[in-house]
Amino acid sequence: MNFASDNAYGAAPQILAALSAANNGTETSYGEDAVTARVTGKLTALFEHAIAVFPVVTGTAANSLALATLCPPYGAVFCHRESHIAVDECAAPEFFTGGAKLVHLDGEDGKITPAAIAAMLPHYARGVHSPKPAVVSITQASEVGTIYSVAEIRAIADAAHNSGMTLHMDGARFANALVTLGCTPAEMTWKAGVDALSFGATKNGALCAEAVIFFDTAHTQAFEYRRKKAGHLVSKMRFISAQLDAYLENDLWLSNARRANALARRLGDGLAALPGVTLAGPVEANGVFAWMPKPVAARLRERGAKFYDWAQEPERVMVRLVVSFATPEADVAKFIETAKG
Repeated sequence: MNFASDNAYGAAPQILAALSAANNGTETSYGEDAVTARVTGKLTALFEHAIAVFPVVTGTAANSLALATLCPPYGAVFCHRESHIAVDECAAPEFFTGGAKLVHLDGEDGKITPAAIAAMLPHYARGVHSPKPAVVSITQASEVGTIYSVAEIRAIADAAHNSGMTLHMDGARFANALVTLGCTPAEMTWKAGVDALSFGATKNGALCAEAVIFFDTAHTQAFEYRRKKAGHLVSKMRFISAQLDAYLENDLWLSNARRANALARRLGDGLAALPGVTLAGPVEANGVFAWMPKPVAARLRERGAKFYDWAQEPERVMVRLVVSFATPEADVAKFIETAKG
């Protein structure tokens, strides 16, 4: 019963098969191969827009290098205080930008608002005496499993653009958010005003593959140099691209996300029906946040369940449960039964 992270499980069989196939023969290095070109073509069609696509190995690299391309060293990146770039990336965004400041915004349900952006801007309006607001970064789905609607994204994009800032989306769980909204990738990104996207695949079936996507190809050269200097230009790029190629083929990425989301809803519904257990928020993607009595959490761990504590109160604890595309249905049922006692 491993609900610690969707990173806990391995890769989808289709992706492992694609890696094996990519191992045959020879290919040009550093992204000049046919597989990488095919991935760029697939993503261009998927997003219905001319884009620049850059495969990388980790989400931290994707976020940090994207932000470094959009934000100068003297700039500021506005983000939610619980966002991955603020809490879980060891100051990599600050490092790769050359010293840009992350400005933490508050917001309910893990989401920022145009009002929060507007309220913060006056604190960074002292000319050269304060960092220059350059980028707003949102996480879709958020760190607490909530999802920005298309209208919310558009409103944030308008607030950013009207203030001379660009909008970056950390899409580590992009597919999980997309299938919930039921919109197209274009509608959830550039049509709503997103300028750059960290397109996640690792949490949803890849072995180690993400992609940075710019909807303005003018950023291409700057990112290429930054990626190389940062040590993230993989020589055998076809093995990263092969994962993305298989991920997109036959909508594997969407079917994986639908399964993970459906199991998360089942887990959330099952827990919400138990005495003393309440959901901390709606289950909108593949994460469940639930308050439960501390003895219940202890019993689950004694029976082998793995999960993170998210918040504490004297008698109860909020736990974070993340469901993978590969989570066995039996584990969901067993977790609920064990919590029941």
